[in-house]
Amino acid sequence: MMENEKEQLEAFGAWLKKQEKSSNTVEKYMRDARHFLGYLGGETISPEAAIRYKEYLKEHYKISSVNSMVIAMNCYLRYLGRGECCVRTCRLQRQIFREEEKELTRQEYRKLVLEAEKQGNKRLACLIQTIGMTGIRVSELKYITVESLKNKAVQICNKGKTRMILLPGSLRELLRRYCSAMKIRKGSIFIARTGRPLDRRSIWAQMKELCFAAGVKKSKVFPHNLRHLFARCYYEKEKDLVRLADFLGHSSIETTRRYTMLSTMEVCLKQLELGLMVGKETWGMRMDM
Repeated sequence: MMENEKEQLEAFGAWLKKQEKSSNTVEKYMRDARHFLGYLGGETISPEAAIRYKEYLKEHYKISSVNSMVIAMNCYLRYLGRGECCVRTCRLQRQIFREEEKELTRQEYRKLVLEAEKQGNKRLACLIQTIGMTGIRVSELKYITVESLKNKAVQICNKGKTRMILLPGSLRELLRRYCSAMKIRKGSIFIARTGRPLDRRSIWAQMKELCFAAGVKKSKVFPHNLRHLFARCYYEKEKDLVRLADFLGHSSIETTRRYTMLSTMEVCLKQLELGLMVGKETWGMRMDM
């Protein structure tokens, strides 16, 4: 990468921070912009080059990943004042059922918590349940403090927005017992030995370590999937998409809708059996296929 490109990337990162983007967003956008520049290999930025890059992404990545990388590239191009080079994201057909291979189930969630407790990692067991019972982002765990347990709620400031998250009574009791056992009397509850809030990568790694013993696929185990589990469980119980969007901090209901796909493919197939087949007995057709 050329020296001027490195300088532009650093300036881009600083600009994103000024826009109050989260640290994860800044990291991802810079990584994707660096990937775009690496593809160009010193070639001058142009609309044609951006289109070729998009086609390259489509050949090597899933459409959802392509779109996220294109969005990051477009942001970088606009920052450079090269908005005319921006390309459209790929149209993605709305998915009506969730992929079972990716979604964490209630039973698997329970197995992870029990395995963490079995291994003596009470902090991780409480952390998993905190995200699962509130739907907060892993980066927002630092807002869960001893003081918030008394207030029954926590005010979260993230991505330039402020929202109130209520803490269920069962969770407050769990965290009170944990704080008492660990002698945590004030400030953030989930802290490292240094006293600083736990790092996202550390949490991710600790959760992965539970998988084999818990009998849960590693592909399903990461902090954000707990947020998805919260969303599905809440929607199954309340059927209130608007309130759920508030809890999750989504500005778009469409984003929330993607979190709440309740049915697997098999369930969707059964739902399509509307009793409109005529004369199935005559034809001897099996309907359980």
